[in-house]
Amino acid sequence: MIKTLALAGAAALGLLLAYAATRPDGFTIARSATVNAPPEKVHALINDLRAFNTWNPFDKKDPNIRGVYRGPAAGPGAHYAFQGNQEVGSGTLEIVRSEPQQVTMRLDMLEPFEAHNTVQFSLARRGDATEVTWVMDGRTPYLAKIIHIFLDVDRMVGGEFEKGLAALKARAERT
Repeated sequence: MIKTLALAGAAALGLLLAYAATRPDGFTIARSATVNAPPEKVHALINDLRAFNTWNPFDKKDPNIRGVYRGPAAGPGAHYAFQGNQEVGSGTLEIVRSEPQQVTMRLDMLEPFEAHNTVQFSLARRGDATEVTWVMDGRTPYLAKIIHIFLDVDRMVGGEFEKGLAALKARAERT
């Protein structure tokens, strides 16, 4: 009986590991919102990491987060190193490219898991408003593929993007 259960467990584990190996090698998470403000105003709240962190939901998850800014105040080379609680983790965020319609950042997480992702904000004028699209993509190593079987990362991170976009909207729409 015990031998049969052990073999069944081993077979189930083998199937789980085989299934994980078939999962995609990369991921993309994206959310959009319309902000009733011109793209220039919205861009300024993204392109300056100090302004970014006034509405960034990940930075708000830990009131005791420690952050250090380096480089220029805004645009390419602006850099933010952070260390927070277990939920936030630690890592760096750096603006690598900035244009009026798009800001691209590199997010290098060290904890709780090492990850190297690209974060991109696209801004599109829609009359007097701006459509903001927040996208993060990166590689999915094998261990992450296993975790993604049990956790809906798109829903978890996407939910944070939605909170952040709502906070960006509220901040940009203030007169």
